[in-house]
Order: sequence, then C-alpha cells, then structure tokens
Amino acid sequence: MRFLIWGAGAIGGTMGAHLARAGHDVTLVDNVQEHVDAVNSAGLHITGPIADFVTRVPAFTPDTLRGEWDIIVLATKAHHTESAARALHPHLSASGCVISAQNGLNELAIADVVGARRTVGAFVNFGADYIESGVILYGGHGAVVLGEIDGRITPRVEAIRDAWLDFDPRAIVTPNIWGYLWGKEAYGAMLFATALTNESIADALAMPRYRELYIALAREILAVAQARGVSPEGFDGFDPASYLPLAPAGAAERSLDQLVAHNRKSVKTHSGIWRDLAVRKRRTEVDAQLGIIVTLGTQAGVQAPLTARLVELIHEIESGARAQSLETLDALAATIPNAAHQ
Repeated sequence: MRFLIWGAGAIGGTMGAHLARAGHDVTLVDNVQEHVDAVNSAGLHITGPIADFVTRVPAFTPDTLRGEWDIIVLATKAHHTESAARALHPHLSASGCVISAQNGLNELAIADVVGARRTVGAFVNFGADYIESGVILYGGHGAVVLGEIDGRITPRVEAIRDAWLDFDPRAIVTPNIWGYLWGKEAYGAMLFATALTNESIADALAMPRYRELYIALAREILAVAQARGVSPEGFDGFDPASYLPLAPAGAAERSLDQLVAHNRKSVKTHSGIWRDLAVRKRRTEVDAQLGIIVTLGTQAGVQAPLTARLVELIHEIESGARAQSLETLDALAATIPNAAHQ
C-alpha cells in the first residue's frame, strides 16, 4: 500500500518505518529540515526494546513535496492539525483519505478542510519519542484502532487495517472510533496531570493521594462525551465504565492499577507532554486536546472546571510562571471541591 506520512516524528516515524520495512511504499514529510536530511542521508533509525533497525525511506519538507496520494496519515501535533491539513490537501487524490494518527479529536478539524467523506479516524496508544534527527525510540506497545467517522465498516478502512497489521498485528477496525478517541481524551487528561510533575507516568498514577484527582478528571471528560451521545471505549487498562459515578466501589482504583502496570512495561517512562515541557521547551497540545473539551462541554451544557484549571496550569508551566512539581499537581487537586459543586 502507498502511504504519505505527514509528520515523521514519534508516531508517524515509528509507523512509517515499520510499514516501509514491510514493503509498503512510504514517503515521509516533516517540517524539521535536519530530521529530513538525516533520514535521507542515513535512513530512519528506530531503536528501543521492541525493535532496532534502520530503514531507507524518502523524506521531504512540505515545500519540496510533489505528487498525490490516496492515503495520507496525519501525525503532527494536535495544535498543528488545521495548518497541516491545508498544506497536505493539494497532495490528496480526489478519491483519497486522510487518517488522523494523533492525540485528540482532530478528525473534526480535518473534515472541515478535506471533507468528512475523505476523513478516517485512528486511535494509537503506543509509546514513542523523537530522540534526535533521524532517531526515534519505540518504547512500548499500545492499541492501534481504525474506523470511519460515520461508523461504517468499509473496504478502504479494512484494507488500511490489513496494511497496518505489518506495524502491529493487533490492529483492529471499529464502528465506534469516536468512543476510542473520547476514551483517550479521559486518559489523556490524566497524562496532562502527571506532566505537571517530574514523576514518571506510572509513579504519578500510583500515588494514593492523587487518585481522587485522576478519577475526577476522567469523570468530567466522560460526562461531556455522554452528553454528546458518545459511548467511550476501553483500551490498555483504561476502562471508562469504571470511572462513571455509578460504577462499583473500587472499580476506578483497579483501572488505575492496570494503567500503572501497563506504563511500567514501557521504557517510555514520561509522556510526550512532559517531554515538550521539560526537554523540548515548547508548547504542548493542551488547547487542542483539552481546551476543546471545555468548549464542547459548554455547548452540551456540561461544565468542566477541573479540565479548564488543568489547561491553565499547563500554560503557566509553558510560560515559565510555574515549575513542574508535586506542588503544581496539588494546585490542580485543590480545584476538586469547587468542581464537585458545578
């Protein structure tokens, strides 16, 4: 199968390298010239406990790319979705589709640019990090799910899934891709909370004193999903039903234990959010991932004050006004009593 991967960082690079190694026709696009040059000169190096190999794959910057593709995988950061979708649009064939392999609900923005018919949803939860130009760490397996955004099971999405089996043999097609995406929104809020600190994902989620906070965050996101008629799906230890107000006693804590166990298996100890804040010193995806939840919640008549406060705290770290610390996580936890009365 012929793929154009738009965004050759952690997610796009890992998937693209595996697909190319399996014999698929893969072209990479990235706006970091040094990364493109390194891939073209020495190949793309995937390293880590799961795989260690170098594959030759052509790479371009957006301004040097020519041609059209039937399948374009968009793997940029969520806050670059709209600009990336507009940039790739001229390279999308009339009968082609764009697949969002990103965090967030970016299919909404992609469909606004290329049309709903040419938009395919994807949910990816594997662990990877961009280490340096031409080198990506593939640190841990995670769910890989494809689905049409209107819930149909179509030949095109099944064909893409069949190709993606060369990346992960557990890849599946679902009629409820929005359920997976909203499920990850709830889990993603927890990851943003852990990134307020310098603790690993597993260590932060395991701390008893913050479990009420993680549960409250998940419940807030899931309440917005339910108000929009979405039934969230579970994955990799995250069970949305466990966080609902009527769930059996202890269910959410058991789900958190499973998330801790899942994350301890990965050599990627910290989230990409933490890496953006602590290492790369750049903006995170917080507005595109969580800010949109606050907006959609307001539209649906559901307030999300805890999520809104989390967005504020991330912005304060981005601007240098706050440090990543347990004290910053405490500042978020202090919002719980107020959130409970909204």
